Amino acid sequence: MTQTSLESTNPALADQRNDASFENVWQELNWRGLVQVSTDEEALERALSGEPIVYYCGFDPTAASLHLGHLVQLLTMRRIQLAGHRPLALVGGSTGLIGDPRPSSERTLNTPEVVAEWVDSLRTQIKHYISFDGESGATMVNNLDWTQGVTAIEFLRDIGRYFRVGTMIKKDIVAKRLNSDEGISYTEFSYQILQGFDYLQLFRQYSCTLQFGGSDQWGNLTSGTELVRRAENAQVHALGTPLITNSDGTKFGKSEGNAIWLDSELCSPYAFYQFWLNQSDADVIDRLKVFTFRTREQIAELERAVEEEPFKREAQRALAWDVTSLVHGEDATRKVIDASAAIFGRGELGEIDEPTLHAVSAELPSATVPADEATAVRLLVDTGLVKSNGEARRAIKDGGAYINNEKIDDGDAVLDSSSWLHGKFLLVRRGKKNLALVHRS
Repeated sequence: MTQTSLESTNPALADQRNDASFENVWQELNWRGLVQVSTDEEALERALSGEPIVYYCGFDPTAASLHLGHLVQLLTMRRIQLAGHRPLALVGGSTGLIGDPRPSSERTLNTPEVVAEWVDSLRTQIKHYISFDGESGATMVNNLDWTQGVTAIEFLRDIGRYFRVGTMIKKDIVAKRLNSDEGISYTEFSYQILQGFDYLQLFRQYSCTLQFGGSDQWGNLTSGTELVRRAENAQVHALGTPLITNSDGTKFGKSEGNAIWLDSELCSPYAFYQFWLNQSDADVIDRLKVFTFRTREQIAELERAVEEEPFKREAQRALAWDVTSLVHGEDATRKVIDASAAIFGRGELGEIDEPTLHAVSAELPSATVPADEATAVRLLVDTGLVKSNGEARRAIKDGGAYINNEKIDDGDAVLDSSSWLHGKFLLVRRGKKNLALVHRS
């Protein structure tokens, strides 16, 4: 695939800027909390403050979509690119066939056909977040290109001889697995050699001198720096970004046990927006630093808003707008905001498109009811908004029951077919905030 065919079509890239109040991008990365661990900090700051360098980050196709952990890396790539440096976006067609070791157990190996399909999916997603134009335009690479033709004997003789088993087994993730009941296979144990080989190849082909990734990958990152040092007698850099956690110590990027994917088919723009909108006051400023391009001054203003008027949730709304617009586009974000307003009676329900209503239904209690049995009493009971027919009738009598934001007076009347949104949905509300969506069977 050529570089021009990978040109990003994301209009948000044109408006992105690093914060000019920082002396260099290294200082901004530190302020944003994106530096957990690195090789020589002073040398790395000099490198990022000087003439353009080539750097890379790798993404393994272990799923059909990238998620929020990957978004941290993509935005870090973009920030460094905006400083004039040139990114290599590596999609692991070979390492994806192996999978890096997990803390708990062996990975399930996917077929080459599935991995190849996911490689294409990730390449499409990555091009949305970095630019492939100009002197600092990115290049997409696939490590299958330089591994598939290497024989086992060549790999052991030319690459394996630089690695020491004693060092390899001291890597945190390997040590944990070795001390577990399951142990670790030679396949996953060898992953760090493959990733080191990537760095060596990119150093040789592109003069790449910086690799970064999550700090949990530090052992794999330093495998590459050590291999380049041993094989080429050259010093290169590695940077580990922190794993993002919530203020209560729980893992960030999960919503009721589900990963927050960047693919709209796996996580709708509505669910995505709501995830960001629901960030706590304790976490929202850190999220703004990591996931948006707002300046230090702008974020300070939002921090004051959190302290002085937290009920307005101004910082959360800014965060949700910025990240959802980046990932899904401004039009999709506006639709989500309009839909949220309409659901709570501050807009026209009829203007919510069907895909957004489907997304809303995944976030609300729901029930499926035949059209000829759709009375307000049944809808309230079946959706769980009330526990009994009697409670439903009392809610209706007290004026606290709504269908499609219209107050209900007769709980036993079957709703007219024209009431169904897109012929499929009814929005049921009890009081101001208790909502559910009914599907027509």
